[in-house]
Amino acid sequence: MPHESISVFDIFKIGVGPSSSHTLGPWRAAQLFLQSLEQKHQLLQVVSLQVLLYGSLAKTGKGHGTDLAVLMGLSGEDPVTCDVETLDDKVQRIRTTKKLVLHGKQEINFDPATDVAFLFTESLPYHPNALTFMITLHNGEQLAATYYSVGGGFVQQENEKTTTTDAVQLPFPIDTADDLLHWCRKTGLSISEVVMENENSWRSDEDTRKGVLKIWQVMKECMFRGCHSQGMLPGGLQVKRRAADLNKKLLKDRTYTDYDSWIQAIRAGGSDFKYILDWVSCFALAINEENASFGRVVTAPTNGAAGVIPAVLHYLVVFCDGYNDDKIIQFMLTASEIGSIFKKGATISAAMGGCQAEIGVSSAMAAAGLTEVMGGSQRQTMMASEIAMEHHLGLTCDPIGGLVQIPCIERNTMGAIKAITASQLALQSTPDFAKVSLDTVIKTMWDTAIDMSHKYKETAEGGLAVHIPLSLPEC
Repeated sequence: MPHESISVFDIFKIGVGPSSSHTLGPWRAAQLFLQSLEQKHQLLQVVSLQVLLYGSLAKTGKGHGTDLAVLMGLSGEDPVTCDVETLDDKVQRIRTTKKLVLHGKQEINFDPATDVAFLFTESLPYHPNALTFMITLHNGEQLAATYYSVGGGFVQQENEKTTTTDAVQLPFPIDTADDLLHWCRKTGLSISEVVMENENSWRSDEDTRKGVLKIWQVMKECMFRGCHSQGMLPGGLQVKRRAADLNKKLLKDRTYTDYDSWIQAIRAGGSDFKYILDWVSCFALAINEENASFGRVVTAPTNGAAGVIPAVLHYLVVFCDGYNDDKIIQFMLTASEIGSIFKKGATISAAMGGCQAEIGVSSAMAAAGLTEVMGGSQRQTMMASEIAMEHHLGLTCDPIGGLVQIPCIERNTMGAIKAITASQLALQSTPDFAKVSLDTVIKTMWDTAIDMSHKYKETAEGGLAVHIPLSLPEC
């Protein structure tokens, strides 16, 4: 059986919030659909289009901006480069004019109110996150294509293989944690070194380093913005941003206009336990408040869990003297491999596995990255990952109002703190005495996902989502 090849840049993707599976995935699906039309020379023949959203995409699509994402993707906007400040204006223009310019080339009549259909009671069997594009051409021919957003921004077209990085022959094929440990033992390489050797199958060492540092730069910019942005989050829940107020309080009302000065000021505040705890929480809050505001974030491995890894990275940078490129790259490569193993052995989609598949996986990734950078062995690194996931097993996805806000934002703070704790435990432990392996906890997580009711899988039909009275405006 061939090994699935997943790159660090498949796990870490630059995109727009609030959800990798409900925003970034549908956006990418729309782009893929346009690409297929262009390849078949059909784009300029389209006269009408309808988008059908199924399952979880329908049930929580409004809160996640699924319709916005699809409109932007069909318009030719790219989530990596688009101006996030103008997205609302562009969507409103489409709604007002009832015109859509496909890929900026082919104008058609399109009314989002009727041409984007939320099929709340219908679901397709392969995956809860499904959407279908239906078009009519000039000659009257009708065509349809269905895509599945399978988590973390990964998209799969119906009856086709997953659209990840092009298949390559990796020197160290890895599907399980045991595979990874095998190659580490055989070569004597660390986890991050094994990952870098695999990445060299796609691009040069220098290009991988540049790409990872670009991801890190987006994380830093997102966190800095989040720590300096006030107001209410969109969506009608009246959730107040907290990161900026906490940042201001911790810095005793001092303000900094650039990232480096800000980090230096935080570091100068000392190493008191409560001080560190407050900052790790602030870092995670900042990222996910930006995510909830349709800001630019990095899937890590998802948007809903985007704050965990940057928060733990900033813990490393600020309080563990880890502010150098080599350590950042080492952390990211290690974390990405853990994320890919979870994706292959279980899922990173909350619609498939609940929040254990998002916050749990991100915490496991962060714990591994931190442990290797702090000098842990390969087995201690995997042990840290296992500990972090073990204490997220069964975590449900029950977003109030279908928005990635309550309890999602605070859960990132919990995931970050658990990752740091898991790393500390592993660094102080001897893996020989561990009773639970990383592969065992991954299998257990998948078994738990299968057993979990659909009400707790990003449908907003169970848990907190049905116990908090709401009066949300129509989007």
